[in-house]
Amino acid sequence: MSYKHLFFDLDHTIWDFEMNSKDTLWDLHQQFGLAEKGINDFDAFYDQYSVHNHRLWDRYTKGFIKQEELRWKRIYLSLLDYKIADEQLSKAMSVEYLDILPNKTNLFPYTIEILAYLKAKGYQMHLITNGFESVQFKKIQNSKIDQFFKEVITSEASNSLKPHKEIFEYALEKSNATLAESIMIGDNEAADIQGAINIGMDSIFVNHINVVPTVQATYTITHLKQLEEIL
Repeated sequence: MSYKHLFFDLDHTIWDFEMNSKDTLWDLHQQFGLAEKGINDFDAFYDQYSVHNHRLWDRYTKGFIKQEELRWKRIYLSLLDYKIADEQLSKAMSVEYLDILPNKTNLFPYTIEILAYLKAKGYQMHLITNGFESVQFKKIQNSKIDQFFKEVITSEASNSLKPHKEIFEYALEKSNATLAESIMIGDNEAADIQGAINIGMDSIFVNHINVVPTVQATYTITHLKQLEEIL
């Protein structure tokens, strides 16, 4: 296939969300004195947070909860696991989390190299993300990858979420691209790969953690460098 437009997912695909989020939670653990509140094992606390965050993001992408509820409740439920039922603390930590997180700049190995390689080959690169718009733009700028992307399509701007086809239609229109010359590159089978399937777009599943695929992508890779074999 002759692709011209590459649509990347951001979190978990090129921006290392897990590492950056864990660094941010560690900062909050220190700032809010959580050890003094009985949360001594930070790794266990982060594991609990990850479980709640994943479940609430799933509910958010399916339209069951609003953005604001997701933001503070993932922290509230994590604290509740330690018998800390403090909504005010949860909301204060949520504000700080979203202030600190975009300043973290951990990317997956070979991210800058592959983006530079693809740019040199003349591809038009864009981002399609379900993340919060203001947060995502800060992540991109602080990580110094904004130079590689022509359009950044967010769920807020498009009024839709992956995997719904409307966000992909909005992305194609905004980037002046056609389906035949476009491909979606992402780590999330339910959002990125199924979303591409829903609109009839080719896709590359970035399987960083070597899960058994449940949705059939056009291509599957386990390292970003492997994009050189496809594009």
